[in-house]
Amino acid sequence: MSKKAALSSLALAAGLALGLAAPVQAFAADAPSPVYNVRIGYVSTERLFTDSKMAKAADSRIEGEFSKRQKALQELASDVKKASDKLESESAGLTEAERTRRAREVLERDAEYRRKLNQFNEDLMQRKNEERANISRIAYEMIQQIAEQEKLDIILQEVAWYSPRIDITDKLISLLDKRTK
Repeated sequence: MSKKAALSSLALAAGLALGLAAPVQAFAADAPSPVYNVRIGYVSTERLFTDSKMAKAADSRIEGEFSKRQKALQELASDVKKASDKLESESAGLTEAERTRRAREVLERDAEYRRKLNQFNEDLMQRKNEERANISRIAYEMIQQIAEQEKLDIILQEVAWYSPRIDITDKLISLLDKRTK
């Protein structure tokens, strides 16, 4: 295989990996020397949701909204544990009917606790997802601004590896933080 054919094959493979098959194929067929430049940026969405002031403010709001329910759940869990321990310690001195009745009460309270805990977790996740969706919406607008300013062709997220020189996460977090003030 000639050097030109090898370069054309390599360019085509790189283009396919980036979803740029048409420009790269045109380049591979026509151009004697490679000149096509794709400018790429990378955003760490996880850092957006943990490091930005907007995300931290959202976490504080959510914590405030759910703190009473969380405390009530902790108290209910403690009550169930106490009732279970009391039943276990007094079990020997109880009649079979009394032991069965109290065991059923403990099981019912435990089932209530688990039901409330599941509902709490579902509500908490829904609320967190709402806040993340809001941050994502705002971040998307800012990503477009950064892409236009820096003349980026592609901005990626969720990659196996990236070079720190293409990471625009800090710039994005800075813009989000300015908007949060």
